[in-house]
Amino acid sequence: MRTINPWINFNGNAEEAFTYYKSVFGGEFTKITRFKDLGPDFPVSEKEANKIMTIALPIGKHNVLLANDVPEFMGRVNENENRSKIVLNAESRDEADKIFSGLSAGGNVEGAIGDSPWGTYAGMFRDKYGIEWIVEFDPNYNG
Repeated sequence: MRTINPWINFNGNAEEAFTYYKSVFGGEFTKITRFKDLGPDFPVSEKEANKIMTIALPIGKHNVLLANDVPEFMGRVNENENRSKIVLNAESRDEADKIFSGLSAGGNVEGAIGDSPWGTYAGMFRDKYGIEWIVEFDPNYNG
């Protein structure tokens, strides 16, 4: 598999969360589509018009983090459920520390970053938006 592009659902704060993620990872959004941009074939309420249909932030050379706001008619996303984790493989310990520190700020660290029993340098946390992450550096990775 060449890439994995995680997609996250939010309850109306996708743009806020992605602005924060952009401050940690850098780069620029490659796509921002709001529900109002879908045109007359997809009518939305004024309350939902500016919510995010799709937002994309490239991370690294081949990966893209994507998200949307869930329209109210579809119900709320349970932000405390056990979601799938997003795993980021860093190119160095320093990069792993920087990403871990940046993304975990204001969140809940579930496993401090450090040497793991399986030979990597890793840490796990839930960020301030409820998204679960694992940041890992594998010194033996040759990909």
